[in-house]
Amino acid sequence: MKNRLMTHLVAYYPNRDASLRVAKALIDGGSSFLEVQFPFSDPTADGVYIQHACKQALDQGFKLTPGFELLALIKELAPHIPLFVMSYANIAYRLGIKNFLEKCKEAGAQGVIIPDLPPDYDEGLFAVGKRCNLQVIPVIAPTISNSRLKIIAETGAEYLYASLRKGITGAVTEIGKENLDFLDRIKPLGMKILAGFGIAERKQVEVLSPYVHAAVIGSAFIKEIMNTGEEKDPYKVILAKMKRLIPEDERG
Repeated sequence: MKNRLMTHLVAYYPNRDASLRVAKALIDGGSSFLEVQFPFSDPTADGVYIQHACKQALDQGFKLTPGFELLALIKELAPHIPLFVMSYANIAYRLGIKNFLEKCKEAGAQGVIIPDLPPDYDEGLFAVGKRCNLQVIPVIAPTISNSRLKIIAETGAEYLYASLRKGITGAVTEIGKENLDFLDRIKPLGMKILAGFGIAERKQVEVLSPYVHAAVIGSAFIKEIMNTGEEKDPYKVILAKMKRLIPEDERG
């Protein structure tokens, strides 16, 4: 079975140009999807690594307009790879939901992931996304109730982001019966499942592959950059990590 990855990067981390190099390494390494996070000062779902990256990105001068410009440059690197913007409600709401989604689409995004705008508390996000022909990806946790799953199903979303455990990103997740039972539970929804939170190694990707459309990895790349030195070109270190995650003959 081929292994697919959605790889995550933070725009402007370690800096603007380096984040473009990270994107190129993720693309060259075989990513099936790219998730570009627009940093926010008070994230709710991010662990220490992504929090660190977001703070540094903001310190490096991240703003929305150059963020969309960077997104367009990333899309030019790989027009064939679906590109998703991940951010938080504050950013989308401040710009205006419709305006935010239109700018994402103009920059080349196929969809958005905004964890703190769930269906029926979304400030119109899902409805506007349909009008803009832009995917809005619901985010769910293993504790989700059947009634909430019904609401998720009613969105008609093509993709579903499943966090493999409660809490925040960063710590390594042990993939076991509880996680896999959760993925089996949501499979009947018929959505393409993107599963993340704590995925960092090839073994985890291999275990998940029969259950998901793609495994999502983010914090592990930031950790690699931090360990190597944030002042250095991250291309080689990220490409090497990608090759350890999915060798060329195993890519989906």
